[in-house]
Amino acid sequence: MKIVSWNINGIKARLLVILAWLEQEKPDIVCLQEIKSVDEGFPREQIESLGYNIQTHGQKGFNGVAILSLLPFDEVHKGLPGDPNDEQARLIEGVFSTSSSSFRVCNIYLPNGNPVESDKFTYKLNWMDRLNRFTEKRLLLEEPFILLGDFNIIPADIDCYNPDNWRGDALFRPESAEKFRQLSNLGLVDALRTTTDAPSYTFWDFQSGAWRKNNGIRIDHLMLNSQAADLLNSVKIHKDLRGWDKPSDHVPIEGDFDFS
Repeated sequence: MKIVSWNINGIKARLLVILAWLEQEKPDIVCLQEIKSVDEGFPREQIESLGYNIQTHGQKGFNGVAILSLLPFDEVHKGLPGDPNDEQARLIEGVFSTSSSSFRVCNIYLPNGNPVESDKFTYKLNWMDRLNRFTEKRLLLEEPFILLGDFNIIPADIDCYNPDNWRGDALFRPESAEKFRQLSNLGLVDALRTTTDAPSYTFWDFQSGAWRKNNGIRIDHLMLNSQAADLLNSVKIHKDLRGWDKPSDHVPIEGDFDFS
């Protein structure tokens, strides 16, 4: 079963790319971030015509997350608990069943946090604290759990083309890295790093010829609990999509799992 995370940087700008890629690859579950659309504005009909069930947690002009699934949804949860005043649409979770098991997929768009001197960085760190508390509760369920999305976190030097260029950035600050370590220490593993220790990128900025120079970073992740990790076959970054016409600045990262 192919389960994918992809920050599309606007559903309306990227619709033709998404439709073509879905027809080509036929993934089972696709988790989208930064749809930048309210729920009622999401272009459902064209995607549903390819066989996908759709759940969205949208926001006008900013943020927004969605799950497209060839499987029916057993349950859907929207929003990160812990702050009733937080109106940003950054988390959606689906529960799915196969003939022999069920599993949980949680799709996040973690705050960027820049500039670090602003309230945006404080919001990022607080959001990560809430995410860690949420994840800790999910792990008590002892079912396959996949936490994926755009984490806006560069885990290590190997995950960026020039670490020194990123030292002061919210994506690479020690405070952000510590929160990410806390998440991992709950019992989650970085799916890609279980399969390769090679430099691997998921994002190339639109500026300064980053794609042409391969000046990328890895900020899109699949984090797995032990039950999900046991079912992982492989991880693939669809790097070629960055070279398509009118691409997102992110590319899909796919985990292939043995859910039967």
